[in-house]
Amino acid sequence: MKILVIDVGGTHVKVRATGHQSRMKILSSPKMTPAKMVAAVKKVVAGWQYDAVTIGYPGVVLHGLITCEPHHLGHGWVGFDFKKAFGRPVKIINDAAMQALGSYEGKRMLFLGLGTGLGSAMIVDGVVEPMELAHLPYKKGRTYEEYVGLAGLERLGKKKWRRRVADVVKQLSTALEADYVVLGGGNARLLKKLPPGSRLGDNENAFRGGYRLWAKSQDQIKS
Repeated sequence: MKILVIDVGGTHVKVRATGHQSRMKILSSPKMTPAKMVAAVKKVVAGWQYDAVTIGYPGVVLHGLITCEPHHLGHGWVGFDFKKAFGRPVKIINDAAMQALGSYEGKRMLFLGLGTGLGSAMIVDGVVEPMELAHLPYKKGRTYEEYVGLAGLERLGKKKWRRRVADVVKQLSTALEADYVVLGGGNARLLKKLPPGSRLGDNENAFRGGYRLWAKSQDQIKS
């Protein structure tokens, strides 16, 4: 099966498909609606062959359905018919969960995506559990995302931001009893020293997760 994987972010929409080494990138913005996203993706993948589509969405996804509008994109995502728009079977997953799935190497893994916001997901024995930790209260009336997301990086500066990241990783990994933590997202590369018990992820793992989502068994997920 050839799968088209779409990783939707607040600054870019990244696209790759089975059999294609190149990754296409589309500028995103607060004006990006699902219809605009679909049109832009179809344009950059014109001529590509694919049988199904995986969409990594930066927001809450329950039972494969988008349940709330995104914080950093346009409106109209809830209830949008992606299957009709692409003319293919479509699976939708939270974007952090998709990258987590691609990063997974067994046991209890906590994934934290340090990007425009804060993505989070947990995988336990091959079972993916998307989480919405970003908007929980953390410190001085601000949320986790407001400290370790892009806004926090810009407000605090790199040095203080790195300390906050280390503290957040320690708090969340302890609370969730994670065996290890994977730090992904575009800003993870800014960390000089990784917090104990963590390793650096790779944004390319989002595509691996998008392919794995169509796997039929846990053995295929772990392979």
